[in-house]
Amino acid sequence: MRNRGTVHWEWANPALHFRNYDERLSCGTFINIQVRISKENVTQLFLGVYGKKGLMLLEENYPACHGQTMTAAMAWALQRANDWVAGQRLSSR
Repeated sequence: MRNRGTVHWEWANPALHFRNYDERLSCGTFINIQVRISKENVTQLFLGVYGKKGLMLLEENYPACHGQTMTAAMAWALQRANDWVAGQRLSSR
């Protein structure tokens, strides 16, 4: 179970359809990416990184991914999340 933070709850809007991507890394870290198109036809993105027991490590909201498709925004977010996790591993050494 993930412990969602304020960023997620401010981003959440059950009236808008979204695409979801989840990935558990070998270290146990969990990545959750959600992308949607707003009523104004703007791609919007949520990125969450959670520890083994669901503790929130990082949540980011990108309300306007101008010029990006949902697929491109999701790919960017996955790279962003993996880079962030790698950076945390390096800084903890």
